Amino acid sequence: MAMAMAALRREGRRVLLNTPSPAATMAALSRAASQSQIAPLGARSISTQIVRNRMKSVKNIQKITKAMKMVAASKLRAVQTRTENSRGLWQPFTALLGDAPSVNVKKNVIVAITSDKGLCGGINSTSVKVSKALQKMTSEKESKYVILGEKGKVQLIRDSRKHIEMTVSELQKNPINYTQVAVLADDILKNVEYDAIRVVFNKFQSVISFRPTLATILSPEVMEKESESGGKVGQLDSYEIEGGETKSEILQNLTEFQFSCVMYNAVLENACSELGARMSAMDSSSRNAGEMLDRLTLTYNRTRQASITTELTEIISGASALEG
Repeated sequence: MAMAMAALRREGRRVLLNTPSPAATMAALSRAASQSQIAPLGARSISTQIVRNRMKSVKNIQKITKAMKMVAASKLRAVQTRTENSRGLWQPFTALLGDAPSVNVKKNVIVAITSDKGLCGGINSTSVKVSKALQKMTSEKESKYVILGEKGKVQLIRDSRKHIEMTVSELQKNPINYTQVAVLADDILKNVEYDAIRVVFNKFQSVISFRPTLATILSPEVMEKESESGGKVGQLDSYEIEGGETKSEILQNLTEFQFSCVMYNAVLENACSELGARMSAMDSSSRNAGEMLDRLTLTYNRTRQASITTELTEIISGASALEG
């Protein structure tokens, strides 16, 4: 009996030793309560944090689009002046040698002028569509592409790889000048056989407007045939030829010079249209970013207000429970 009582006393002491004190119990309860409060607060703060991060991203994008618009505007002023001056260089050739886009020849070369960079609206798609339409119209004949610009190359290489004769990129890496374009035009004439060269480009009209344009340059042989058959190929026949050069030699020189002048104007016109389209696209992007930022700000304020309201409700409910 005495041994049983001693064992009971020992077990009682163990129970008393393992039982937490009231202070420890209250501390554990307070920790649990704080953890239960942190979890919903954490969940609410995550939603506002996501919206805040999104607002920051949109602000950064808006800064980039505004900067790109300013850069395009500063470049446009210089290019526009040279473009307007270049128009007087090739227009006399149109009057002298004519422009016959409907001429029917065997060997057609389509020079598609596009840009190397994107974010400029639909000017590249427009040039590619016109070039494809020309290729379909002359599909019964021999048609080849000469592509200027990386964007046109990417689009045309998908379904017209076998028709691409020559590609040129990074033409606008440096400021465009006539010498650079004349060397390129001479390289095209030496490496491509043609009866008619059709240059497709976007003619600059205003910052928000451009027009797809086609310029046709005939070979000297085709021009002579058209002239002999009574076709309208300009006013060259109304002039008298003096000196030792024949009409064929004069036509050869004039055709080469005409092509270089048309190419120079076309490249400048397309560059001007590209910068104008980029200005418009970046302006629209900046406005869209501002509208998105307004919507995100409203969402953030609503989420934050809902979080504050929920916290106040919980505090009032807890105070009422304690008083009750």
